[in-house]
Amino acid sequence: MKKNTNQSPSLRFSPTAWAKLVFMRDMTDNEVGGFGITKPDDLLFVTDFVLVKQKVTVVSVSFDDSSVADFFEHQVELERKPEQFARLWLHTHPGDSPNPSMTDEETFDRVFGKCDWSVMFILAQDGSSYARLHFKAGPGGDIKIPIYIDYGCEFDASDFKEWTKQYKANVTKEIIASPRKETSVKEQADIFGGTETYEMSGVSSEELLEEIDMMEPMERQMFMDELAIRSDFWNEYESEVF
Repeated sequence: MKKNTNQSPSLRFSPTAWAKLVFMRDMTDNEVGGFGITKPDDLLFVTDFVLVKQKVTVVSVSFDDSSVADFFEHQVELERKPEQFARLWLHTHPGDSPNPSMTDEETFDRVFGKCDWSVMFILAQDGSSYARLHFKAGPGGDIKIPIYIDYGCEFDASDFKEWTKQYKANVTKEIIASPRKETSVKEQADIFGGTETYEMSGVSSEELLEEIDMMEPMERQMFMDELAIRSDFWNEYESEVF
């Protein structure tokens, strides 16, 4: 990533903040998300990437409301203003596409749509990235902005041990237990949406196959991946059905 030399907006990362974001991405095969911390006089310069408690899948991140509230309170105690800690939504994608999903777009609009400005940033597993600035000034609008790492600033060393502790303390994998949707459309209470839940009890083998056949491709793949991980699935299934 080359430094942006013109006057257009750009999202910059300190080397430490970037290293931490990449480290968190590589800790999991799922998404992971958090907030970018900036300096008061440079609101598009990310100096840290902070996690809150969250449940994750390969296609979603669901933040815990109370953890977000605690994070906000702590940042205020540090005498930071909301634009320094609550305007940059950073998250990762486990695949090779950094483009926002429909869920990403809905979340960005729902959570950040009323802010004067905000940024959605996505880092994919292959290193590609996406950043978009939303603003309400004048007619309002959205523009994609460039990203680069600023090696011209002072920065701290990496701290893999501490970062690992932060990851383990905050990130929980959301388990998809079975193929039947509990609801076709369910608005989640979590601040960043949530994942669909499933039930299995009382489903015959024929019904199970029909349910799998009716799944969307991504949903079907997630379920099949879960079967591959859970070798005891069929024993559990048969004991409940038969």
